[in-house]
Amino acid sequence: MTKLRVHAFTLSLDGYGAGPNQNLDNPLGIGGVALHEWAFATRTFQRMFGGDGGTTGIDDDFAARGFSNIGAWIMGRNMFGPIRGPWSDDAWKGWWGDNPPYHVPVFVLTNHPRAAITMDGGTTFHFVTEGIHAALKRATEAAEGRDVRLGGGVATIQQYLRAGLVDEMHLAIAPTLLGSGEHLFADLDAVQLGYRLTEHVSLPAATHVVLSRSV
Repeated sequence: MTKLRVHAFTLSLDGYGAGPNQNLDNPLGIGGVALHEWAFATRTFQRMFGGDGGTTGIDDDFAARGFSNIGAWIMGRNMFGPIRGPWSDDAWKGWWGDNPPYHVPVFVLTNHPRAAITMDGGTTFHFVTEGIHAALKRATEAAEGRDVRLGGGVATIQQYLRAGLVDEMHLAIAPTLLGSGEHLFADLDAVQLGYRLTEHVSLPAATHVVLSRSV
């Protein structure tokens, strides 16, 4: 059965998954880049963007798991880019250049229709205006038996959590404070939603936890 999985979603010590004031110069909000230092050094991250080398070990193992058996992605419009409101043109095609690191169909939640964009390397961005259930249905079909990975941002993950649709969630807790931004568990009761801790590894750059939903 296809699962909906969150991987490598990084939080600050005070629970924020992104800093405030996302814009073209601050795609993760002000201070948000510091959350992901644990991932930037890994071999998986380096290879995603055509680099060589990178660290191996537990951090890399968690990063690599996020690409294993993934047949499609879902992400919110904030993760796709900083543009708000109706699409003024088709110039913006994501943060990642001509060959994004997904290499599978990606379904972007938005309130404003836009034609699909086919990129190099097997990534096609599809824009879904019918809501989270429609996006999951389309992503599940596109995954063809593999799992669907749910990307950010915080609001997107919260919607799927509230709907009881996320099967597994890997969170990396970075040793830094943001003070403000987007708080993942604001007004959410993870226990009531059926989640329990199934893995926990503490490392210098991040503490990795995996939450699984009881069926």
